[in-house]
Amino acid sequence: MEAANAEEIQLRHVETDVLIPKMMREKAKEICAEKVEAFNHCCKESGFLMVLKCREENAALKECLTIHYKDPKFFEECKQEYIREKLEFEQTGIPAKNRKQKLPTSM
Repeated sequence: MEAANAEEIQLRHVETDVLIPKMMREKAKEICAEKVEAFNHCCKESGFLMVLKCREENAALKECLTIHYKDPKFFEECKQEYIREKLEFEQTGIPAKNRKQKLPTSM
C-alpha cells in the first residue's frame, strides 16, 4: 500500500527543488566523508592560504559530490526516502528528526 501511495504523491515545487536536493547534499557528504575530512583538515592547517594550498582536495571533493548530485538513481532514492518520511509525518505528526532523537542510545 505504501508503494502505491509513494507513486501517487504529488510533490510541491519546493520539495523537488529544495528539500530533496538538500537531502541529496547531506547524503553525498556522508558518502564522500573521507574527501570532506581531507578538505577540512587541509583548510585548518593552511589558514588564509587554503585557497591556494587546498585546490587538489577541493577538486576531489567537488568531483565526488557532483557525481552524486547528477545521478538520477541517487535522486530517486532520496525522493523515495523523502516520501516515506513525509508519509510517516502525516501518520504520526512527529517530524523525522524528532523520531530519530527519541530512540534509545543503548540496548
